[in-house]
Amino acid sequence: QVQLVESGGGLVQAGGSLRLSCAASGRTFSSYAMGWFRQAPGKEREFVAAISWSGGGTYYAPSVKGRFTISRDNAKNTVYLQMNSLKPEDTAVYYCAADTLLKVHGDYDYWGQGTQVTVSS
Repeated sequence: QVQLVESGGGLVQAGGSLRLSCAASGRTFSSYAMGWFRQAPGKEREFVAAISWSGGGTYYAPSVKGRFTISRDNAKNTVYLQMNSLKPEDTAVYYCAADTLLKVHGDYDYWGQGTQVTVSS
């Protein structure tokens, strides 16, 4: 069993930056691939980014590539999402997820409760 807790969300103006964190506990963090997803009001949950257990492989949705960066610090049991050049359409609840296999869709075994990101125009 893995427990995930997101933090770092908030209100930011368009063009600004935020860094989200996801702290993991339970089973060994370094054994898991990690992903970030988001869900805007009235929309389906959307893949944002993923990173392999070693950090050597990263994947991004086309809508965020070049603006967002996913990273991990296994010594701190934490995965990060650095978000730059934010746009109003980035407004959503952001979730982190963990699985023993890296995936670029929503079929992950473990999920956090989410953190709200609001980008004003």
